[in-house]
Amino acid sequence: MSSAAPLSADRVYRFHRAGDEETLALQGVSFDLNPGEFVAVVGPSGSGKSTLFSCLTGLDEPSGGTVWIDGQRISHQPEALRARLRADHIGVVSQGSNLFTHLTLLGNMRLAQKLSSHPGADIDELLGSLGIQKRSHAYPSELSGGESARAGLAVALANDPSVLIADEPTGELDEATEAGILELFHDRAERGKAVLIASHSAAVRKAADRVLSLEDGRLLS
Repeated sequence: MSSAAPLSADRVYRFHRAGDEETLALQGVSFDLNPGEFVAVVGPSGSGKSTLFSCLTGLDEPSGGTVWIDGQRISHQPEALRARLRADHIGVVSQGSNLFTHLTLLGNMRLAQKLSSHPGADIDELLGSLGIQKRSHAYPSELSGGESARAGLAVALANDPSVLIADEPTGELDEATEAGILELFHDRAERGKAVLIASHSAAVRKAADRVLSLEDGRLLS
């Protein structure tokens, strides 16, 4: 594994305990994500995709192993440092919504930029590239499904992160809208971002440069 890659996971394990029972959610997952690469993580429900993404973004700590972001270790660090590294280097698109409902799209993006320690993207330019510049003052409840997906991507990209991680970003979209969103992810990869998407979608698998398969917490490919 290379700690110089935008994202590197080295023998990542995650145990969950409930009483006397122990579940091994991740079993030694290792891979690098390279600049400009669009990678899909696939696997059945319960295979460990969401657990892996939580460990990669520093939202959860692996029980063993190491995660590196832009050459900096994010795993086994104090929460404040993990949060700073996440804000500075990772754009996260969650399975639900990464938008605060009481803020407009513009407000969400400005808040994301306040959390970062380095200059972010030009908001007008970013919204224009995503085709939603005219919706900057809309609240999340006022956005259509396609607009909401683009808005979530805009917030994730607000700090111009080197790594973009998305968990089921097209799960509730129709086929045409999904195709448009995948084009946007491809565009970000072509601009040098490292893109990692967890999905059950055949369209995401087909669009990816590389596919990683998880089964029972093990990386098969």
